[in-house]
Amino acid sequence: MSYELSAKTEQQLPVRRKDKALKLARKLAGQKYLQIMALLGVAWMIIFNYIPMYSVIIAFKEFNIIHSVHDAPWVGLEHFREFLDDDELPGVIWNTVGMSVLKLIIAFPLPIIFALFLNELRSLKLKKFVQTISYLPHFLSWVILGGILTTWLADVGFVNHLLMALGIIDEPISYLAEPSYFWSIVITSDIWKELGWSAIIYLAAIAGVSPEMYEAATIDGAGRFQKMWFVTLPSIRSTIAILFILAVSGILNSNFDQILVLRNSLNESASNVIDVYVYQTGIISSRYSYSAAVGLFKSIIALILLLGANQVSKKLNDTSLF
Repeated sequence: MSYELSAKTEQQLPVRRKDKALKLARKLAGQKYLQIMALLGVAWMIIFNYIPMYSVIIAFKEFNIIHSVHDAPWVGLEHFREFLDDDELPGVIWNTVGMSVLKLIIAFPLPIIFALFLNELRSLKLKKFVQTISYLPHFLSWVILGGILTTWLADVGFVNHLLMALGIIDEPISYLAEPSYFWSIVITSDIWKELGWSAIIYLAAIAGVSPEMYEAATIDGAGRFQKMWFVTLPSIRSTIAILFILAVSGILNSNFDQILVLRNSLNESASNVIDVYVYQTGIISSRYSYSAAVGLFKSIIALILLLGANQVSKKLNDTSLF
């Protein structure tokens, strides 16, 4: 009897598989436009993200534009050793990590705070106005914003005139010519440009918080700040954790456009970061293999930071990317 049941089950398996295949085919046919859009995205990623990864082997070769990647001679880890022995390395690492850590400490919490307070605005018109004003700088390129900042921070610029009028300083200061001011300018301008845009994700997460939780907090006598602290923040904790993991993994990534626009020969000691170093050695000096090795080194460190931050987040608050 059991033999007959197993035989029937084996006969039904191909039929079930066919039914599932037909259902899947019908579902895909009904979503054909969405599937085409998804396939175009996959094709773009393969062409521009995965296929070019083959050229990373030039980090282990002595490549020049005369020969192809395939014909370039192998040098092994020579470029990595040269980078680690470079006298500029300590300063480059210090500038990159220093600015990134300060951005992480100062700039990362500000969009969360901004989103919390923006969510508490009762006037819809005022809320839209504040959102529009805060989002606007994000849509301007660093070339435009860099020109604005260069003008404002000049000896005869707006900032010097304002500070002198208030009696804070006695004579103009060339802010972009002083390395001691460069990190502050970079962090402040980055907050100015990205504060409103970065808050969008947190506002979306706050919008998903159940109104019943706020009603229960109101019944318990909680005020608006208590609701933010005990209801809103715990509800968006997973979103904060995931974005923090991504921020930690990008510690070695400086905003290249921003740095390139604001740097000059006078503040070079404070503005020489890894991305600028790679640009100068790879594009200006035509040392393609060496710059590829430095970029690969940075990517490996970023991967280690990502895995470490992900593991720590998983243990602390049971939230992780994977």
